Amino acid sequence: MGTYLGLLQRRHADTLIQRLRGAGYHVLGPVVQDGTIRYAPVDGFDRLPAGWVEQQAPGHYRLQKRDSPRCFSWTLGPQGLKPLTFAPEEPLWTVERRHGHGLEFHSHFPETKKQAVLGVRACDLAALALQDRHFLGGPHPDERYRRRREGLLLIAVHCHRAAPTCFCASTGDGPRAHHGFDLALSELDEGYLVEAGSEAGHALAAALPLIPPQPGQQARAEREIRHAGEAQERRLPGRDLMTALRARRDAAHWEEIGRRCLACGNCTSVCPTCFCHCHQERPHPTEDRSSHYRQWDSCFTSGHSYIHGIVIREDTALRYRQWLSHKLGEWHAQYGRSGCVGCGRCITWCPVGIDLTHETAALLAAPPDDSEACDA
Repeated sequence: MGTYLGLLQRRHADTLIQRLRGAGYHVLGPVVQDGTIRYAPVDGFDRLPAGWVEQQAPGHYRLQKRDSPRCFSWTLGPQGLKPLTFAPEEPLWTVERRHGHGLEFHSHFPETKKQAVLGVRACDLAALALQDRHFLGGPHPDERYRRRREGLLLIAVHCHRAAPTCFCASTGDGPRAHHGFDLALSELDEGYLVEAGSEAGHALAAALPLIPPQPGQQARAEREIRHAGEAQERRLPGRDLMTALRARRDAAHWEEIGRRCLACGNCTSVCPTCFCHCHQERPHPTEDRSSHYRQWDSCFTSGHSYIHGIVIREDTALRYRQWLSHKLGEWHAQYGRSGCVGCGRCITWCPVGIDLTHETAALLAAPPDDSEACDA
């Protein structure tokens, strides 16, 4: 149960955005756009998707309007926090030929700016923590990621509803946000119960016109959050599946998945933890200069496993095996936990409706490979 500092009444909700803007933050919040809900600049709560919910199923996403004052009854759209910290495409450097002086390199770095994100869900906070470990851990942190990350102020919203594709309860990453936020909200019809998770969050809460919460309001919020977890029908059969998946790397079910998978990469694009990228040179056609870009990539492309004239993973079944085995298994060796936070986006946005939870259960139901294959 959260430690609520007070209730922000719905009629005063705009105060939150105005305090953020007054502190110099560029405020992003959920808006309805192109048939989905995504983050965009907002200057008031009237821009938020009040009454909107979504229907989600494997390969299916539709928005639906209801008569409700709540702005966060929806669960997830296709966009998480990843594009805000790990840019889908960005230049790293430019090289120019200086006649008589050789080559001259110029590095590119993003402008540092303060961004507040309103409506972040628990699964996306867990995904951001994994991205932080990848890009900021170790001896060579990514400077471009660091600059974007340090400018973020995160306002979470606990989930009071689960989509049919959600399974964050089985991964331990929701529906309540426990860490990683500056401020967290529990939405009721009459307003928002507010809790703080950082010094910046406490300072922001102190500037809001909060009133003491009533015991019945807190109990109702906790009951709705608990129900959002209990209502989830999908789940993974365990959190550390590295050994189990290694023992089934020759299972026939991989080929069955490969016959259905389009290798389109949608699952990796919407996944909030995937971080694969490639590099590309873009020469200027009329000048003696070229730019070097980094852009998102996917383990479902042929180029991802290309090595000196050879594509290691030639068919789709091998690529799906790489993605699933790495995500649910090998991440434990790298980061101490699974790379899946249970958001279910890969299920919803797969054009053919492949369900990661179903496929994992089917793989684990198969007998392990024989000992000779396991030792190979």
